[in-house]
Amino acid sequence: MLVDLSIRDFAIINNIHIGFSEGFTVLSGETGAGKSIIIYAVKLILGGRTSIDIIKTGKEYAEVEAFFELGNSEAIQAMQAQGLDHREGLIVRRIVARNGKNKAFINGHSCTLQMMARITEKLVNISGQHAHQTILGSENHLGILDEFAGLTRQREEVRHCHAQIVSLAKKLKNQVERRDQNKHERELLEFEQEEIRQANPSEEEESEIEQEKNRLKNAELIYATIGRCIERLYGSEGSVVEWLTEVAKDIEDMGKIDPKLNPVAQDVFSAAYSMEDCVAELRSYIEMVSFNADRLEEIEERLNTIYKLKKKYGKTIEDILIYLDTIRKKLEQLQDSSETTARLEDKLLVENKSISELAVSLSEKRKKWAGTLEKMVEDELRSLEMKGVRFEILFEHVKQDSVDCSPYLTTKGMVIDETGLDRISFLISANVGEETKPIVQIASGGELSRIILALKVIIADRDDVGTILFDEVDSGIGGGVAETVGQKMKQLSKHHQVICITHLPQIASLGDHHFRISKKVEKEMTCATIDRLDGEGRVTEIARMLGGIDISEKTLDHAREMLSPVL
Repeated sequence: MLVDLSIRDFAIINNIHIGFSEGFTVLSGETGAGKSIIIYAVKLILGGRTSIDIIKTGKEYAEVEAFFELGNSEAIQAMQAQGLDHREGLIVRRIVARNGKNKAFINGHSCTLQMMARITEKLVNISGQHAHQTILGSENHLGILDEFAGLTRQREEVRHCHAQIVSLAKKLKNQVERRDQNKHERELLEFEQEEIRQANPSEEEESEIEQEKNRLKNAELIYATIGRCIERLYGSEGSVVEWLTEVAKDIEDMGKIDPKLNPVAQDVFSAAYSMEDCVAELRSYIEMVSFNADRLEEIEERLNTIYKLKKKYGKTIEDILIYLDTIRKKLEQLQDSSETTARLEDKLLVENKSISELAVSLSEKRKKWAGTLEKMVEDELRSLEMKGVRFEILFEHVKQDSVDCSPYLTTKGMVIDETGLDRISFLISANVGEETKPIVQIASGGELSRIILALKVIIADRDDVGTILFDEVDSGIGGGVAETVGQKMKQLSKHHQVICITHLPQIASLGDHHFRISKKVEKEMTCATIDRLDGEGRVTEIARMLGGIDISEKTLDHAREMLSPVL
């Protein structure tokens, strides 16, 4: 509940303080006296935007401060979330500076406008021209129905699930785009991997087949040369082995004379034996030497394959094998990306099932409660002198094939948005025999005021807003309707603190508390003042509202009669 409001150097206000109470409070005054400034000031302490134009001429600062008693759990929770003590209530202060350095405070602590708005958003509800715009906009009707039906929590579950799906769908889209972009790269890597694996090169292979190639290309030369060598070493007369053997025998004979020569003879014999071993190896080798054109072609093809691999993937076979390992790692990464895509798709299917169940259930409950709201609105409007009124709630759904949307935000061929499946519109027929049409098409200002009031009365026990401020929502009505509207506001004040700015004496006379806003000129400056009215002061103000400037005794008597229940 709003307990105190202080305004200083604000527009035409020098310094005023208003102490509010429970129940029904009315504020009256001449046109232009400054009543709208009160609304503007309240909007500031709710976190609204402003400009330096509201600062009183000649002043450097404008200041608004309000004190609230807290019975609202959301405001308490918001304060606790910011580490603020709520036990002594809530003091909100705004300072608007001409130099642009504006400040905001909550319980003496500096804060942002966003924080201020978050804490105060459920403390005051302002119903004025903005409320007319709200009721005219069909995009707001769903929220009214949900508030009436107590479905805001389930609607929040849908909103949360919708946000999850939007986020996941965005990630999936990015993954799919990357997957498509990487498709060519993956295909190329797979081709390169297969090409290298099919070739299966090894580091030792190249030198081995190069040697074999040389042998095959020079087979005739090798055969002839090695054959001559065998002959010279062993096969011909006077061969190396024969000479070594004869030399060894001669030295051995001399060893009989001088034994010191015997070791030399043995070494020469060993050399002869070694030459025989060499001959055996050469004979074995020469038996394998032959020219094989097919094998030479095969080797040259293999070397050509290795050459192509080296040209494409590395200067050496070692480089090629390192590149093959790099390909493997890249393909694993791409595979991980594909698996991520699959996981996202699976998760989205689960989330789609959840939001579908939530949205269908929410829609069923809305349709159930819509009939109740229709009847209650009609009853309230009839009591507000709209006797032939009919009020209907039209449900519509967006078909999946009519818009471009994520398949994970659809169910049964219908699109699910953050509010669910439903689009609703309030339809009204103000007169018997007329068909119902959207409110925006037919409702007058007076009818809109009564529709707004009817809805607020209906949801009064469901709405946890502490204070409702009516800013001349009585426009377009008068007479008996005005008195009925006043009675409805008084009824509403049993559930909320109600503050009403009004021009109508029928409404003002029903208030539990009455303030008059007026303006005067002091030191050649216009300033607004506010006075609490009691007794004859209130009678005079009601009489002014009834009769204008010239107030007769008859008008005063009429005012006293209107105020008799509260005086």
